[in-house]
Amino acid sequence: MRLGVLFVSLSVITACGGKEATVTPEPTPSPPASPITPDQNATSPPIAIADTVPSLPAPTPADSSLTGHDLNELNQSIPLAPIFFDYDSAEMTTPAQSKLANNAEVMRNNLTWIVTIEGHCDERGTAEYNLALSERRALAARNYLVALGIPVHRLRTVSYGEEFPFEAGNDETSWAQNRRAHFVVTAQ
Repeated sequence: MRLGVLFVSLSVITACGGKEATVTPEPTPSPPASPITPDQNATSPPIAIADTVPSLPAPTPADSSLTGHDLNELNQSIPLAPIFFDYDSAEMTTPAQSKLANNAEVMRNNLTWIVTIEGHCDERGTAEYNLALSERRALAARNYLVALGIPVHRLRTVSYGEEFPFEAGNDETSWAQNRRAHFVVTAQ
């Protein structure tokens, strides 16, 4: 900007036949005034939160029989029912969907709970296959709970494969109990 003013001054001196002319440079524009001055901040009415954030329905109170316990006692009372899967499947059965709907209701009544969904398999299949299948089972249960309105940040998944059976045995009755997603409250 100054070079432009100097150039204009030299041009004017040359144009005036060597006589020095006084050239007043244009003033530098000042930045626009802030629309809110400090005095206005002090007197502006506060913005009502209700005007900007939609209100959420009041949460259902926590089930008093499930609060105040340590996590071990809480999980021993089995507040969230396990769900079971058909052989070599991660598809939700109708009974599993019903149990998940009940589990979602319990979680809605206990808003601070963080739940880990453990995926399990029976002993048939390779270790790698069973880990992958039990992961699909845990994720299927999680996705179903999310579809029922449980926030995903409250749900964790882990895959155990055949490592922690409910029932020891080598028959269909035992295997059916081991093909499951198990729910553990890990924080409250």
